Amino acid sequence: MPLTRREFSRQSALTGAGVALTGAVGALSTAPGALAADEPAARDHTESPRLGYGPLITDPEGLLSLPEGFSYRVLTHAGETRLESGEFTPSSHDGTAAFPGPRGATLLVVNHELRGTRDRWDHPVPLTEGLVYDPAASGGCTVVESRPDGRVAQWVGVAGTSTNCAGGSTPWGTWITCEENEDLAGQNGMTKDHGYAFEVDPYDRRANRDPKPIKAFGRYPHEAVVIDPARGHAYLTEDANTPHGLLYRWVPPRGFRHGRGRLRALADDAGQLQAPRCFDAGGRLIDDLSRATRIGTVYGVDWVDVPDRDARTTPVRRQFADGEITRGRKLEGMWWGDGGAYFVSSYARADSPGGAHNGQVWFYNPRRRTLTLKVLLGVADGYDGPDNITVSPYGGLVIAEDGDGAQHLFGATDQGRTYPIARSELNNGSEEAPEYSEFAGVCFSPDGRTLFAHMQSPGIMFAITGPWRRQPHRH
Repeated sequence: MPLTRREFSRQSALTGAGVALTGAVGALSTAPGALAADEPAARDHTESPRLGYGPLITDPEGLLSLPEGFSYRVLTHAGETRLESGEFTPSSHDGTAAFPGPRGATLLVVNHELRGTRDRWDHPVPLTEGLVYDPAASGGCTVVESRPDGRVAQWVGVAGTSTNCAGGSTPWGTWITCEENEDLAGQNGMTKDHGYAFEVDPYDRRANRDPKPIKAFGRYPHEAVVIDPARGHAYLTEDANTPHGLLYRWVPPRGFRHGRGRLRALADDAGQLQAPRCFDAGGRLIDDLSRATRIGTVYGVDWVDVPDRDARTTPVRRQFADGEITRGRKLEGMWWGDGGAYFVSSYARADSPGGAHNGQVWFYNPRRRTLTLKVLLGVADGYDGPDNITVSPYGGLVIAEDGDGAQHLFGATDQGRTYPIARSELNNGSEEAPEYSEFAGVCFSPDGRTLFAHMQSPGIMFAITGPWRRQPHRH
């Protein structure tokens, strides 16, 4: 049932009064016709004893700078550490989630964002027998077991997939890995179609045998996915342009119940894949999320059915004419929390119809069917290019940066203030032209004591510990 203008206006007033994760607005103007929360305070870069954990201290090892009292441990390193089978850890670590393991261990499923054929990479995901989808493809997932005694074990979860970027955990304790790729069989050396999501079980290696794509979720450049534990809907982001990508909702078929192994058993056309149609309080279509230039902007959301989810001839995002749906530039990381889905639009520039920005974080409330802008990084902000995100057990969000120049993990409080957590010191370029790897795979251990994160290039997983504490709340 479409959301009426009267319902949306009433719900927007309620939503605007709630807690908002707010970022710097600077000189950006208000989105036309949008209902917004109060103007947030300008971003404060000064150190505060109550905000964050203090300044970052340069790491003498040249890897990861952290605040005083914090430390890190390298769990895996591409080309240096090894899997149980003897092969080197694959490179290009990306999206990750952590699960409680046996005897106090933590299990992590790690995406490896490797595009194209295997000969392009020194350390592709090994083609472990029974776990291979397309033997030509270089990507996949590994499972990492971090044990209380400091030992680490690694094995392959799925192989022969392509460009495994983000993904997401499920309420039943598995991982969904997403291919940010649209290659069909015969294109770019691939022998099977790509652009799908696959489920990986960190607990049961046998469940991962004979990998089967979840075609019901559609074929497009997938980025991330979350599952609504109450309604069973899946929400998925698409990192694409020409035209910009979409946020998707998958509605399960009547009578379907989620659980281990049930997604791979779905028919290819099971349920309904849909794209959003956002509108402001005046009922006007919002064609692109870059139109929102003020924190607290609230849009109503209707959902439009996707005509051809497997996109055999026309990419899904091109199956809609202008004026039918709402797009967004570089829709990337996603995390379920606070009863809804947080997701990222990494930046907007001249190819976006609205205002330029260095990153947005949105929150979709499925009960109210509203989309609220929670974090906005202006073009002059110190951070840019948010990518993977997680909801912190200490309040707010932790965000992995994938932008220009220095790369950080940073926090965003519910007052919109941001603070540094870590900075990459590993220079993959030269002294004259430094290049620092993006961060990815940010997530907390089940007990909240350890923050895991990756440097994507060459591919290093860190376990970060320290005096975590609650961050200040809005009053």
